Amino acid sequence: MERSEDKKNYPDYIEKTYDFIIPAGQRPERVDVFLTEAIPNATRSKVQAAIDAGNVTINGKIHKSSRKIQPGDTVKCSVMKPPPMELLPENIPLDIAYEDEYLLVVNKPSGMVTHPGFGNRYGTLVNALLYHFGQREAIPIEDIDDDEENETEGEEEGETTYLYNTDAIRPGIVHRLDKETSGLLVVAKNPIVHAALAKQFSEHTTQREYNAIVWGIVKENEGRIESMIGRSASDRKKFAVVKKDGKLAITDYTVIERHEFLTLIRFKLHTGRTHQIRVHATSMHHPLLGDSTYGGDSIAYGGLKNTTQKSLALRCLDVMQRQALHARTLGFTHPHTGMRLEFEAELPADFKQILAMVHKD
Repeated sequence: MERSEDKKNYPDYIEKTYDFIIPAGQRPERVDVFLTEAIPNATRSKVQAAIDAGNVTINGKIHKSSRKIQPGDTVKCSVMKPPPMELLPENIPLDIAYEDEYLLVVNKPSGMVTHPGFGNRYGTLVNALLYHFGQREAIPIEDIDDDEENETEGEEEGETTYLYNTDAIRPGIVHRLDKETSGLLVVAKNPIVHAALAKQFSEHTTQREYNAIVWGIVKENEGRIESMIGRSASDRKKFAVVKKDGKLAITDYTVIERHEFLTLIRFKLHTGRTHQIRVHATSMHHPLLGDSTYGGDSIAYGGLKNTTQKSLALRCLDVMQRQALHARTLGFTHPHTGMRLEFEAELPADFKQILAMVHKD
């Protein structure tokens, strides 16, 4: 049975038609290339699907994608798209660590998406922030592509997209956390503060430390992982350590506690690539407990001594229904006052429960 919230977040697609009259001086080019560039948020695969379905015509006739447009041509393309999005203020409680007239630091719970997107039109941090800042009317938006091809969530360096674009309210999400990652985020309340904070993130002058529970016994007390990270060749929704076409990612780690088959570890980011900690932990052969994307949602440690340990490991997986990653520490320079601010969010309940289960006196 379909839940009402699923229907809201995954609305039925509607047909949208685009009409183009090719102007004089337009150079001849393939119609699929032209439409991919001309239609907002279009992809080559979607345009090709529309052409294959006979939903693209040139001068009223169906052509192959290789047909080149010419000046004076009339091109019509019908595609299926989700209905326009809106930013709806929602009265969702927020755990606020700090707030003044310039910015806000919030402790995001696991399970909450940072901002609206495919399958998450409502219930996001943005929806909650709108209500918190006094917005009560829904804000229609046309410039966010609510599309499954842009479903990947994650922290990315230099995030500068404004999600609110009205005269009444202009806060900005400066950085993001994965849906299932808990912890601290800073939100700017005006464009000047947003730009100053984004600059600190891009120049790596912020302090970001995470706690994670990983599979296995991490032998070294501390270390640095430095690699290139890019899209996985086997799964576009995953990232991986790559040899080319990636971005440099640097993560320091320090072991906090070792247990029979788990390690509590601190990660410090020097860059902010999507899924950086999750990818680096996996590259160490110590995936995060509960991380279904990177192999941590099954027993990922071969050193279990007996059925008792295996039973305990399975119970840990039952408790940790997400990747065990928590943005524990956030530090930055206040753009207005110039003061250095540092915040710490205590471990969430699922972390505490896991550590209590595996702790031995």
